[in-house]
Amino acid sequence: MATIKSVPFFRHLRAEPTNYILLWKAGQKKLGGAGLAFWFSPLGASIAEVPLDDRDLTFCFRSRSLDFQEITVNGVVTYRVNDPERLAQRIDFSLNTKSGGYLRDPLDRLALVVKELAQQLASTALAQRPLARLLEDGVATLRERIHEGLLADETLTGLGLEIVGTRIGSVAPTPEMEKALQMPTRERIQQSADEATFQRRALAVEKERAIQENEMSTQIEMAKREETLIAQRGQNERKRASEQTESKRIEAEGAAANVRVNAAAQAESIRLLEEARVVAERERMEIHRTLPPAMLMGLAARELAGKLHTIEHLSLSPDGLSALLERVLGAQAKRLEQGKGA
Repeated sequence: MATIKSVPFFRHLRAEPTNYILLWKAGQKKLGGAGLAFWFSPLGASIAEVPLDDRDLTFCFRSRSLDFQEITVNGVVTYRVNDPERLAQRIDFSLNTKSGGYLRDPLDRLALVVKELAQQLASTALAQRPLARLLEDGVATLRERIHEGLLADETLTGLGLEIVGTRIGSVAPTPEMEKALQMPTRERIQQSADEATFQRRALAVEKERAIQENEMSTQIEMAKREETLIAQRGQNERKRASEQTESKRIEAEGAAANVRVNAAAQAESIRLLEEARVVAERERMEIHRTLPPAMLMGLAARELAGKLHTIEHLSLSPDGLSALLERVLGAQAKRLEQGKGA
């Protein structure tokens, strides 16, 4: 807004570059331009200020589609004034020469005109299509329809306005209708998710079956190998036992043969020894048979003397000794007689 300072009988106005100032005096236009600063007399002076900057006008309204479904549209229209003098002639932008404020609300009126026109264009575009088609087309189609309609509207052109841009934030049905429209898509997505889950489960079951079959095949193979191992071990044990038995048999036969050989050798040795003893005894008996009794007694005495170290007690009676002496003396006398006769 313009800044106005008061001094006695005069006042000074200073405007921003984005504001267009018009000064009328006595019904005649005296000044017109943007960002002016000047002194004026409040008596008989009329001042108007038209903004030149871009202004955003937000709107949100409800309308109906071709199939009588309620739709909420919200967006923004950006506009600016390109002919401030024409606009000042159509809408009152007069300023209070004391405070610098508007005497009325020209900006609200201007916004109402643009808003109602945008709403009319949007309602017309929505009423030509069903709800599903509008939602499929999205906001781009509706934005183009509103923007083109605003540019072609003669009312805005007659006011000296220029549409800079149009933006549509959303085109939304009621929450109940939106939920109903989302339901088929949700169902399809859920079905896809269920199918993916079923496929994943089927794949998991198939893999589990393959794993179990693999484990079973491994167990069967291990059982076969274990059976082969047990059979081989049994065969080895039988062979080992057979070999041990054969070895023991051979060893026993060898031992028996050795015993037989030893026994035969020992028997032969004993036989030969006994035969030698018998022959020696026979020869000795023959010798003893030819010896005289006295000599036999002498040999007996010698044998006896050789064993005295083992005889602890020896008893000789006079009768036995005398008889022995008689036999010895008798034998000697007989031998002498035989020598003389010869």
